[in-house]
Amino acid sequence: MLNLDRLRTLGAVAHHGSVSAAADGLHVTTSAVSQQIAKLERETGQQLLAKNGRGVRLTDAGRLLADHATRILSQVELAQAELEAHRGQAMGELRLGAFPTAARGLFPAALATLRAAYPQLRTRLTELDPDASVRGVVRGDLDLAVVLDWYNRPLPLAEGLAKTPLLDDPADVAMPSDHPLAGRRSVELEDFADDEWISWPQGEFCHDWLTFTLRSRGFEPRIAHMAEEHHTQLALIAAGLGVAVAPRLGRGPVPDGVSVVPVGHRMCRHVYAIWRVDADRRPSIRAAADALRAAGRRVADC
Repeated sequence: MLNLDRLRTLGAVAHHGSVSAAADGLHVTTSAVSQQIAKLERETGQQLLAKNGRGVRLTDAGRLLADHATRILSQVELAQAELEAHRGQAMGELRLGAFPTAARGLFPAALATLRAAYPQLRTRLTELDPDASVRGVVRGDLDLAVVLDWYNRPLPLAEGLAKTPLLDDPADVAMPSDHPLAGRRSVELEDFADDEWISWPQGEFCHDWLTFTLRSRGFEPRIAHMAEEHHTQLALIAAGLGVAVAPRLGRGPVPDGVSVVPVGHRMCRHVYAIWRVDADRRPSIRAAADALRAAGRRVADC
């Protein structure tokens, strides 16, 4: 039996025109795409890709199977959506992904709302960074995910995904309370050109955003420490070890020894939910999106 993930990979190569572009669209490595295609070729006993200069092209067999893959994957998604729509209520299992501060700041209220309103709906939440969440939705491992991008750096989304905005999350600068700028009403990022910075881990979307943004303000940031969790970043700041950008969603109480000052030129993260377009008719998707939008409004009103 043909593997759906491999069919999805072949469809991405056909749509994007190259292995590297397909890897970007699926949020995986080029090696992972090549491995999936090689396995699919062994399953079918057909050569699906052929070299074309420095790139590749689909063979006749590859094009034929890619056309079928598009229809098969669409029909699988539509079948699930129509079955759920036929029942007329949100039920079954809903697999969710979210980056950590959204998992902390939005999902407790949203999941409690869903449990109370739809007792036959089982929700399963996994913390993931935005790239991994997009990849999970594209591959079908997740039904819905909450992801983010920044005001000056959008997160690329694959075709076939729907999205709805949840909230704009303002970000401040967090610094030790004895920092010379801690008493100001507002600051600018370039005010900290001589400071050491605490960042998200290298390779993550928010780390890339931070270095891109600070360089755009005219200086090369000195990244002293990297930590995934905002609470860890704040603990390092409390110890006097640097400054950091601190979004407000899910931040919680700021520890002693840390001051948080707004940025004069407002900067924010755009937080939104994504799902596959073919799943639009599923009552559970609509219910989850509604619950998350309501949770986002409550956070924005605080």
